[in-house]
Amino acid sequence: MSRSLQSISEAGTSIWLDDLSRERMISGGNSRHLSDLISRDHVVGVTTNPAIFSASISQSSLYSEDLLSLARDGHSAESIISELTTSDVAQACDLFLPVFERSNGMDGRVSIEVDPRLARDTAGTIEQARSLWSKVNRPNVLIKVPATLEGLPAIRTLISEGISVNVTIIFSVQRYQEVLEAFIAGLEDRSSRGLPLSTIHSVASFFISRVDTEIDPRLKAHSNSEASTLLGKAAVANARLAYEHFENVKSSSRWLALESAGGNIQRPLWASTGVKDPTYDPTMYVVDLVAPLTVNTMPEPTLNAVRDAGKFKGNTISGTYDESRTTLQTLLSLGIDISKVAEKLEREGIDKFIKPWLELINAVDKASRQ
Repeated sequence: MSRSLQSISEAGTSIWLDDLSRERMISGGNSRHLSDLISRDHVVGVTTNPAIFSASISQSSLYSEDLLSLARDGHSAESIISELTTSDVAQACDLFLPVFERSNGMDGRVSIEVDPRLARDTAGTIEQARSLWSKVNRPNVLIKVPATLEGLPAIRTLISEGISVNVTIIFSVQRYQEVLEAFIAGLEDRSSRGLPLSTIHSVASFFISRVDTEIDPRLKAHSNSEASTLLGKAAVANARLAYEHFENVKSSSRWLALESAGGNIQRPLWASTGVKDPTYDPTMYVVDLVAPLTVNTMPEPTLNAVRDAGKFKGNTISGTYDESRTTLQTLLSLGIDISKVAEKLEREGIDKFIKPWLELINAVDKASRQ
């Protein structure tokens, strides 16, 4: 068996699972138990999203009794979903609490996302994030907030209030820079009021595979032979340049002042790391994005692939920045602007979460009427 998962962890990339359901938190469930993943596969955190919860609740009978009980008590479909998902996240937080304590709050984290329909609503995002933080009521929960333009001031406000945040749906280095700025400004706001910083942790979820999924067909449409050499290269190059910015910020005097006051740097988290092209190495978005102070959240098939056949190559980000810039510049010369691609993917990313969320509301509403 490959030691890649252990080596990746030791190199500074925390391994999180991109999935959660009650099946993972009961003995004899239909999915591997979280405790087994923690002890055997170096999993130290969990991320969720509306699509994951939609699948979990719709496909498991473990929710039926609670769903019907809540419906009898007069809860709406959306209220039922809130009760079910926050309960699952709280239970998962409890399972990960020893990891949280061992890592001084860095890992052992479980994420829950605000309603994706609020992605363009700053005030609504802030209000629901506060509600989720209070409802889950665990020190190791992360509230997921989208990195839309409307989400940026919400991030700053929530961080200033002491709420730990997972910023999601990031596709470009520019937006990542804005996210990190919002995070730092939030800590500065909090520090200026004499409030402690040490309990606040945050990650910035930078999406990977969707970038190649969007760009590769455009490359294949080119007659230019150079285009074919860039297939499957854009996403990793894009992420590596985000990490370059992270390194620059981390060594800045502005950050060092916050760090000396107890601040914890917002770590880059590589999301959407399951390959979409079956001809690609299923481990590429993991082994090619290893570096200190990063997180990689993986769907279980990707985790299994890395465990069984991943080839650990050490730090695969630091020192790659010139090569990565060249990749994106060559794409631009071929008429593929990564910033325009990112704008498209952000719009689609929000829609891809809204659709399963609405389907879940409809399914719960129908089930609650039975």
